This record gives sequence, C-alpha cells and structure tokens, in this order.
Amino acid sequence: MSRYLAYAREALDALWLNRARSILTMLGMIIGTSSVIAVLGIGNAASSGISSTLNSFGDPGYQVSVDPKVDDPAAAAIAYRDVATILEQDSDTVNDAFANYNRNYHILANGIDYIGAVTAQTDKTRDTLTMHEGRRIDADDVATNAHVAVITQGLERRFFGDNGQALGAIMRINGIRFRVIGVYDELKAGIFTTGGAADYVELSYVMFHEMEPGPVDNLVVYAQPGVSEAELTTALVRTLRHLHGPGADYQVQDVNAFLGAFEKTIALVGDGLTAIGGVALLVAGIGIMNIMLVSVTERTREIGIRKAIGGSSRDITTQFLMEALILSLIGGGTGMVLGILAVLLAYGAISTLLGPAPIPWLIIVSVAVGFSVFVGVVFGTYPAIRAGKLDPIAALRS
Repeated sequence: MSRYLAYAREALDALWLNRARSILTMLGMIIGTSSVIAVLGIGNAASSGISSTLNSFGDPGYQVSVDPKVDDPAAAAIAYRDVATILEQDSDTVNDAFANYNRNYHILANGIDYIGAVTAQTDKTRDTLTMHEGRRIDADDVATNAHVAVITQGLERRFFGDNGQALGAIMRINGIRFRVIGVYDELKAGIFTTGGAADYVELSYVMFHEMEPGPVDNLVVYAQPGVSEAELTTALVRTLRHLHGPGADYQVQDVNAFLGAFEKTIALVGDGLTAIGGVALLVAGIGIMNIMLVSVTERTREIGIRKAIGGSSRDITTQFLMEALILSLIGGGTGMVLGILAVLLAYGAISTLLGPAPIPWLIIVSVAVGFSVFVGVVFGTYPAIRAGKLDPIAALRS
C-alpha cells in the first residue's frame, strides 16, 4: 500500500510541475462528468415527478371522442343521454362511463372576477386527490342536483387570500350560484387537469349538463375486467353509430397506453442526452491519452535513469498509469460536484412544477466515480505500457 501511495505522491508532483497543461486536460473530464450527472439527475427526477403526477389522478380509463375526419360532426356529437344507453347496452364490456366536460368560465367570488377552468367530477379520479378541508361531491349531491363545488387551494388563495376562507362561501360560475363544500390539497399541473391547469373548480357532471345541455366534450369509459381495447372499441362504436347514424365515427384512446408511451419517450430523451455527455467523456479520455503520450516523450531520459538504477517495467507502467488515473479522478470529482450543484439548482424548479421527485444520488455518484476510473485506466494504459517498454539504453541516449 505504501508503494502505491508513493506512486500517487510522485504522480501529483509530476502533474503539479505541468499544472497549466494538467488543468486544461482535466477540463474535458469536468465538462463530460458534470453533463452526464446533470442529465442523469435532472432526467430521473423529472421522469419520476411526471410519472407520479400523471398517476396521481387515478385510472384515466378510455377517452371516447368524435373522429375529426367525420363528414357531419354535429350529427356525430356525443350527447349526455348516450352514457345511459352505453351502460345499458354494453354492460358486458363497459364497467362504467361518464360524460366529460372541461370548460373555461367566468368565476366570481369575494368580489373577484376570474376566467378559470371548470371540470366535471368522476368517481374514478376524485378519490386519488386528498382533501385540504371540507368534503367531496357525493351521490346525494348528484341525485339532488345540488349547486355545490369543490375547488383547489390555488383558487382558494386567489379568491380568499392566504387565510383560506373558501369553505361555505358562495361563488358564481357562468352566472349560476354554487356553494363551496371542499378544497383539495395543492395540485401540480398534469394531463388530466383542465388544459394542463393546476387550479380548477369541480362540479358534478349532472350539474354540468344543466349548465351545458348541448354535446359533451367526450366520454370517459372504463372496461370490464378482461375486456380488450379492440372489444371495447367495437362495442362503443357500434352503439354510438346506432344512436347517431352509420356515418358517425369515433376514436377510442387508451390513456394508460398513451402515458406509458409518454414516459418511454422521456426516458429515451434522457438516454440520448446522457449519450451526448458520454461523447464528451470520450473526448476527455482521448485528451488524457494524448497528454500522457507527450509526458512519456518528454520524460524518456528520466525513464531510462529509473530503469538503469533498478526500476522495473512494472514500476514505470504503474507510475504513469497512476498519473492518468489521478488526472481523471480530479477532473471527474470536480465535474461531479458541478453536476450535483446543477441538479440541486434544477430540483427547485422540478419540485415546483411536478411535486417531490426522488433524485437517485447513489446512481449519480456511482456513475461519476465509475466513469472517472474507467476513463483513467482505459486511456492511460497505452501510454503507461509504452513507457514501461522503453529500452533503458535507448532512453538514456535520447
């Protein structure tokens, strides 16, 4: 062990004698390592945050909408009454179905007028959202067509300030009075909030139908266990064509499959950016090899003297390999610190947009140390072996 420590001290002395050249060589490692760590950390945190945000709204089911290519969109428009027909005629394939509405309305409360997102409540998604205060819209509210609403904390602050006095307050939505019966905990923007907005008002779907008696935006359908997407699509399109005519056509989208593809795309983008950082590390390794070859050439006479007084080829090889490894480790360590700082700075924005997202610190540190050792050993081996194989007489004569 003491021998290797001596090698390390000699390597540090040699690097310090050419410190300007050593620092410039390490820049490649610093840039490459910091970029790989930043991409890994930010990419994994963002991916985890997006996944948790998307999954926080429960099972999205299937979305049924009018095919935009249909000849007569007005005739094919999905009506509120279609839900009852689908539940009755397709009970063998459909477990549940809801009319879905997402609109922007004038909302007036506490003397403040605001154009905000209003959506319809569905039983499948609401239980995944936690309550800050009050209660959710229940079956009695639906049965009695009660004029009640649930809002988010963001809207509570917008209308009633930070003290939170929304519960029991009256707000007018599209000119109709509603009483606030509940406030959801803080929400983050996601695909299933209206228009990507994190703050919205939730009404019962029957109340929405009273406000908007025309066509619904789309249907949210949940399949019976074991029913495939093809079977569900065939049944739904058949029933809707029976209601709206043979010329009508519809799209049935599996939102879960879309989310899976979305998450895979994010992962692929992260892998691509990591590969770009890997190219920077490859260039840094080539730089280390180049500078070590220059060092071998400059110190040929020194190598000859070492061999003449009893130094073995193994000692010379180890000495130069140690120099390459120290160059790589110092550059990689500095790059790791800068990369971690970049991840910590970006994490604030990620947590604000997507909520808490775990950062895989163990993977990050392992990658940083592993890449540094790998680059130092791989690209330092050839110059070190070349130095060890020099003929002592030829080296002394150089």
